[in-house]
Amino acid sequence: MEYDYESFKQNIYKLTNINLSLYKERQMKRRIESLMQRNGYNDFKDYYQALRSDEKLLRAFVSYLTINVSEFYRNPGQWELFEQKIIPYLTKEYGPRLNIWSAACSTGDEPYTIAMILAKHFPLSQIHIYATDIDEDVLKYAKEGFYLTRSLERLPKQFLNEHFVKKEKGYQISENIKSCVEFRKHNLLEDKYPSGMHMIVCRNVVIYFTDEAKDQVYQGFNKSLVKDGILFIGSTEQIIHAKEMGFYVADSFFYQKM
Repeated sequence: MEYDYESFKQNIYKLTNINLSLYKERQMKRRIESLMQRNGYNDFKDYYQALRSDEKLLRAFVSYLTINVSEFYRNPGQWELFEQKIIPYLTKEYGPRLNIWSAACSTGDEPYTIAMILAKHFPLSQIHIYATDIDEDVLKYAKEGFYLTRSLERLPKQFLNEHFVKKEKGYQISENIKSCVEFRKHNLLEDKYPSGMHMIVCRNVVIYFTDEAKDQVYQGFNKSLVKDGILFIGSTEQIIHAKEMGFYVADSFFYQKM
């Protein structure tokens, strides 16, 4: 029997618990083929065997697969809306101790951005953000909290001055802000979702998923949120059938649980 992309997907699922069938196939297959060639492999069978035997190669594969592109204060207008409208709403509804989940948080830029914005309004002792990603390497990077200057270009100077220390090749985030964020490994397409969330932030992630997988994730988020909780998505995303998923539009890129 010929070993093809379908066989590769099945084996990768067994090896990593990542279901490639839930990603847009043409786009993902092209990315994997490009990575294979870059590493000197011409067919899926040889590449899979190499991934099985080489942990470093496997970790690089998972990191490449999960498309870790992030930066602080990405799309500033959305963060301004979060601070000016969403935080007052959440505080009025649920009080100052909010359960916020940054899903698919990548290198930590997003949950740390949330923490710094909340720190303008609440004592640090009241801020706790649950941040998750499937990639253990980016979670390790996030926990270290050291960032190159380019990832901080959009960050307001106030945040940079208050919460970072300049180093030779970049900036180190303060221990005070780091202590507000709890990082954990989590697979959006496989693992159980946390409950009792007042807000979930998941931006520019589900665009890589199939429509079936998107619905699965949005339904999971809906169950994870408390009544009238908020889902914050990315500027490249839209929930087409929001009502069917249990949401209505609260504002641009913000959805409220029905």
